[in-house]
Amino acid sequence: MRPDWDLYFMTIARVVATRSTCLRRQVGAVLVKDNRILATGYNGAPSGLRHCLDTGCLREEQGIRAGERHELCRGLHAEQNAILQAAVHGTSIAGATVYTTHHPCVLCAKMLVQAGVKRIVFGGDYPDELAQRILSEAGVKVERFAGEIDFPGRGNGGDG
Repeated sequence: MRPDWDLYFMTIARVVATRSTCLRRQVGAVLVKDNRILATGYNGAPSGLRHCLDTGCLREEQGIRAGERHELCRGLHAEQNAILQAAVHGTSIAGATVYTTHHPCVLCAKMLVQAGVKRIVFGGDYPDELAQRILSEAGVKVERFAGEIDFPGRGNGGDG
């Protein structure tokens, strides 16, 4: 059976998440406009830096809970990496949809709003009520993906 667009792009986001080097949560994001992929991103350390898989998790060592103290992490979030990839390659994402395996945090929510993203389709929750309020106030359409993706990976657990 041919998948609808949301299933197609969420499946791709899940595949992108398998590249993550985060020890707590593997997240993938796909920026799409007019049913065309503009950029992808997964969470992990910036290019050229050692990954958490190699160094260990600073957040875990310090007992930092999900949704708090985002600055205490070596990694970039999947949505941040997708936005940065679009910028590096000169691709406008204004009016785009982002498909992401988890609800964006407040930092990513603000970046997505500022970049002109109009719709977010997400899989799993993330404990960040401020992100939800910001997206609502900005008029960004936020939808939980209702479909099922049967894809093996390192898992969706933990918290990054």
